[in-house]
Amino acid sequence: DGKAVKIEGEPNHPLNTGYMCPKGLSFLQLQYHPDRLKHPLKRVGAKGAGEWKQITWEEALSEISSELLRIRDQYGPEAIAISYGTYPKRVAIGLSILLAALGSPNQLIGNCHYCYTPHLIADLLTCGEIYTCELGVPDYKKSKCIVLWGFNPLHTYPPLGRKIIEAKRKGSKLIVVDPRLTELASIADLWLQVRPGTDGALALGMLNVIINRGLYDTDFVNNWCYGFDKLAERVKEYTPEKVEKITWVPKEDIISAAELYATSKPASLQSHLGVSMSYNSVQASRALSILVAITGNLDIKGGAEIPNYPIKLTYMNIKRRLRLDKEIEKKTIGAGTYPLLSGPHSFRCLTHPPSVFEAMLTGKPYPIKALILTSNLVVSFEDSKKVVKALKNLDLLVVMDFFMTPSAELADYVLPSATYLECDDICDAFTYTNFIAARQKAIEPVGECRDDNEVLFELIRRMGLRMPFPVTTYREFLDYRLKELGLTFDEFKKKGYIFSDAVERRYEKGLLREDGKPGFKTPTGKCELYSTLLERFGHDPLPNYVEPPESPYSTPDLAKEYPLILITGARHISSYQTMGHNIPHLRELLPHPLVEIHPETAAKLGIKDGDWVYIETPLSSEKVKMKAALTRGIHPQVVSAQALWWYPEGETFEKRAFEPNINVLIPLKPPYGYEPIVGTNVMRGMLCKIRKAED
Repeated sequence: DGKAVKIEGEPNHPLNTGYMCPKGLSFLQLQYHPDRLKHPLKRVGAKGAGEWKQITWEEALSEISSELLRIRDQYGPEAIAISYGTYPKRVAIGLSILLAALGSPNQLIGNCHYCYTPHLIADLLTCGEIYTCELGVPDYKKSKCIVLWGFNPLHTYPPLGRKIIEAKRKGSKLIVVDPRLTELASIADLWLQVRPGTDGALALGMLNVIINRGLYDTDFVNNWCYGFDKLAERVKEYTPEKVEKITWVPKEDIISAAELYATSKPASLQSHLGVSMSYNSVQASRALSILVAITGNLDIKGGAEIPNYPIKLTYMNIKRRLRLDKEIEKKTIGAGTYPLLSGPHSFRCLTHPPSVFEAMLTGKPYPIKALILTSNLVVSFEDSKKVVKALKNLDLLVVMDFFMTPSAELADYVLPSATYLECDDICDAFTYTNFIAARQKAIEPVGECRDDNEVLFELIRRMGLRMPFPVTTYREFLDYRLKELGLTFDEFKKKGYIFSDAVERRYEKGLLREDGKPGFKTPTGKCELYSTLLERFGHDPLPNYVEPPESPYSTPDLAKEYPLILITGARHISSYQTMGHNIPHLRELLPHPLVEIHPETAAKLGIKDGDWVYIETPLSSEKVKMKAALTRGIHPQVVSAQALWWYPEGETFEKRAFEPNINVLIPLKPPYGYEPIVGTNVMRGMLCKIRKAED
């Protein structure tokens, strides 16, 4: 009767081969949740007061369109920004097209400056392609050695985690670099328990071993690399003995890992948030990009496979097609300080999100007055209480979501989003390198829920803006993306998914450069171990290591009062970003936010497994409350607090949004500044203290 009753995995699907994680298996509890938003709402009381009026879609779209045009005309298009996070890729397209149509350079306020962006920029600086993060996934069946560096796919990309386990069973070697003993670390041939924030030093130590022992691919280095001699000189100082003192990883393990990775070809290396949420995010990622390159594992099957999608209009290329005039992009917040992140010289034309929140509060360098939001920024972004003040300072906040989250509570308009069961779309999957899939609408939306992208395209039409593509509706845009294949979306749905041929060593065949010449999309045409772009923008052209601004070594006096090193952001399979805490089956898997503590440390603090504890940091007067989870799989000086927690059942806003939210403790504007290349805030590797909660 038009209602979804069961969701199953497709055994022949190339991504998951039928495997479903708990989020997929329980999705119908989200689909038909009694608290799901079903109608457009308009705020009628004070912001955050919870006073709403149900309105029609006609009223909502008309009023939002008028207000966006007023703000554009009064303050300029740069006063309008967007943010996405929930199902980020799908709705990101519509949001980006809307902002480009408005002429605003402030595309994206979210977590991408410390999500995959440091890896993406590091890869692009090195060879002009993406290969060490989830945008390029190897064929693990062909990998003789798999390195997971600050990446826990069993919880964040479960189908990939299963493929890694299968490859391990069939003989692949596994190296895991992680401060925590994850499930994959427990079966690894080598587990390198690195001190949080020191991944760059560890990578430089492995480069030292590989270069000094002649384990690099001499043919690739001699013919396709730029700056090898300078790199060799740089890594001389990072001896295994020195790196052991920095990272707490035994020198014997550093040598063994370097030798195993360099001599097991093809070998794959993937990294994620464990590295990119640190003070050394880009330079540490650069060292990983270079590890892949000099061992000859770039652009080969089972190694670092460069994405090769069947269509040109992938999500990333759509963003490139939406680039604005250089004079407009110069206004992007962050362009002056982080030109590789923001502005006309950037790879992605993102904003620097912390600086955008400052602009909301201060009006500098200019006011930000409107935000269209499809994520729960109050929970997902650092300095959550300051984010609330910034959002309340907007003239217009539009939230598109499934539920009344803490962020939606602050909105002027809340629009009910359709789920993936209720929408058609094209997926160029992050977790596969050479196929696209048809997301097919299975049921009609509940209530008055609508596809976010269709809503955004309708806003463009109502405002009389010029569409950046020759279409008027999102459905037409799906046909437009498939035009080069000679298919309509309806025809694509019958196929399900389309593959392109994987081609190895495209750099030899002239398939990577626009001029058709062999080589890479870099200024020198070679894989740049010595980055000419970093040099041009005043940064160290070689990978380097800087001690975290808070640590037992850089701030020893502070470490006496705050003796523990804090990791934030460890994910759990039961949630996706901030989603899942109100889904019964998922909440049963993880009822409370956990902080992992070594038993010896807990005993000294009088803490037992399951006790409620307070976490405090030196740069915040706040405290966060979590349950202690004792484990020997973490260093006695390190604790790991889960992120993205909120209590949907909380009786007050404070309880819902702040009590379990580790981001409350992280300053939006730290006194020691941000990472210098993309402006990453320190999310992993800061200092903290923990005490038992007596209340």
